[in-house]
Amino acid sequence: MLKISARMLTNRQLFQLHMGLPSVVSDPLEIVKAEGIYLYDVSGDQYIDLVSGVSVSNVGHRHPMVLSAISEQLEAYMHVMVYGKFLHSPQVKLAARLASVLPPALQSVFFVNSGSEAIEGALKLAKRLTNRTELVSFRHAYHGGTAGALSMMGHERLKNAFRPLLPATRLLDFNAVDQVHQISSQTAAVLIEPVQAEAGIILPEPGFLQALRDRCDETGAILIFDEVQMGFGRSGKLFAFEKEAVIPDILCLAKAMGGGMPLGAFISSKERMQALAHHPELGHITTFGGHPVSCAASLAALEIILDDELHLKAEDKGRMYEDALHDHAAIRQIRRSGLMLGIELQPDIPMYELMQQIFKQRLIVDQFLFNDQSFRIAPPLTITHAEIEESAGRIVQALNLTIGS
Repeated sequence: MLKISARMLTNRQLFQLHMGLPSVVSDPLEIVKAEGIYLYDVSGDQYIDLVSGVSVSNVGHRHPMVLSAISEQLEAYMHVMVYGKFLHSPQVKLAARLASVLPPALQSVFFVNSGSEAIEGALKLAKRLTNRTELVSFRHAYHGGTAGALSMMGHERLKNAFRPLLPATRLLDFNAVDQVHQISSQTAAVLIEPVQAEAGIILPEPGFLQALRDRCDETGAILIFDEVQMGFGRSGKLFAFEKEAVIPDILCLAKAMGGGMPLGAFISSKERMQALAHHPELGHITTFGGHPVSCAASLAALEIILDDELHLKAEDKGRMYEDALHDHAAIRQIRRSGLMLGIELQPDIPMYELMQQIFKQRLIVDQFLFNDQSFRIAPPLTITHAEIEESAGRIVQALNLTIGS
């Protein structure tokens, strides 16, 4: 059979032929440029990004300060080695800056490439510290797609085809204080999102996270917070755990951390983190984790958030969306943490039709993995009040057209 040259095919044809994908996508949007809150397709159409790459582009697409930091680092060096054999200035500066905005118990940063890797490293560290095996997580939680992270996922639909997974896992119900006693002296770690994202933005009830903290202190279990989606200002605080004043033993970060570049981390105390350096040495390693270019971009993005107080403004901006939408007849409930909203529709409103109408309004939104009747609003934190008003108006128009169709 004669091979067809790639030069003879369009990008869309090459996409269908060669891209490995986790779902069937018949007609993807081909993006050729991104700037601020906007995406531009091959036809020149402009879309407002209300997803931020799932909480990645918190400082917007291609922020000038991030681009400058990347360019400057490219002039110096890219990958050399990240096992601690060489001192990388971008890594050191970023770790120190993160430590300056985190509590004393979270001062040692282990860089990785993604949220899933951060979860894997945190679970390994917890097992190493406790010499225990049981791992506790929560129903409708999402922690990533690698084998260990998948084992902690709180929904069977995405897990069952890949069993056997990690043994000795236990699922509890989010916000169920009466189940906290199931954390025991056999528990190595309790892994939780302080705000459940893929469940549809489920907030912790008052006292729930503190009850977990207290029970972990009683039993010696390690408390791990997954802030992969909610970190770096999304919640209205720099980190979501600050809203409840409950400090985890290990904090997992990624997504917005890189300012658009791939980067993640798990963070703990120096004393705890040293457990990965012996018995065995190289207890956790990664080839590209903490890549110098990603760390340079991350430091720039963090300074943008802090200097422009984007985390402090997120609450007001999120409330603007809530105020604009909450009275609409098609909406059953709005759940919100800062500038992350879960918009739940009335049971009789067809989500598929609404998604089509929203797309026609040149908006990018997405649905949650574990809540079929809700969709997400999570624009870059840099979005202006005028842009919020415009995009909220387009959502209302899409809702009206869906009801009228």
